[in-house]
Amino acid sequence: MKKQFILLVLMAGVLFSCKDKESDQTMETKVEVEEETTEVEMPNITITPISHATFVMDWDGQIIYVDPVGGATAFEGMPEPEVILVTDIHGDHMNKETLQALKNESNFLFAPEAVTSQLPDELKPTVTVANGETATRESLKITAIPMYNITEGRLQFHEKGRGNGYVLEKDGYRIYISGDTEHIPEMNDLKNINKAFLCMNLPYTMDIDQATNAVLSFTPDEVIPYHYRGQDGFQDVEKFKEMVNGVNQNIEVTLMDWYPEKKSDS
Repeated sequence: MKKQFILLVLMAGVLFSCKDKESDQTMETKVEVEEETTEVEMPNITITPISHATFVMDWDGQIIYVDPVGGATAFEGMPEPEVILVTDIHGDHMNKETLQALKNESNFLFAPEAVTSQLPDELKPTVTVANGETATRESLKITAIPMYNITEGRLQFHEKGRGNGYVLEKDGYRIYISGDTEHIPEMNDLKNINKAFLCMNLPYTMDIDQATNAVLSFTPDEVIPYHYRGQDGFQDVEKFKEMVNGVNQNIEVTLMDWYPEKKSDS
């Protein structure tokens, strides 16, 4: 009887030892998987500013037009778009004639309902996305992000729910396009943004102080100020860069030429 008891104890010890080994192996495997999923391969992205809020993005050969205005001539020499994004109804973001010149049977137009409801039949079908909704085109994931004003005296410009900012994601790489917005709470919730396009013009959106606080809150790898001409001229984007990097030098601030006419005037 005593021998049987000792045998049982030994068998139990072996079983628990095996279980511990299995647990260790499971934990090690889990950690390895998590590390693999956090790796993001750097894509090949080329940004061509057209003017103000309008630009062309070549993302590994997928051509994306953002807020195309200026007519067909503004895009001469550019490859045809596969994806067209429109953020809002204002004329510096939506222009029906430009969209009619660019839209064809093989490309896709994504926009909020306030935009799509104003488009003529020849521009339909379009893909309507509301704040918080997601759409896809091939491997590109498009998520609509709120954009609106929160400061007294600016509330009339952009009401919550009407327009869209966008987060674009492909193969784990994430790009944020702010649209017309101030430093709203939803911006603080942005995660793992690799490249951000941030507006800053008064009185319609925000000044460089608000924009700096916004960038420091969600810490993108790179931020590109755009849409920075307001009623009283241009925001000081050089100062914006100093302010951001004075607090966080790890954020790359890239300044691009969004206003070709500014050079000709100077």
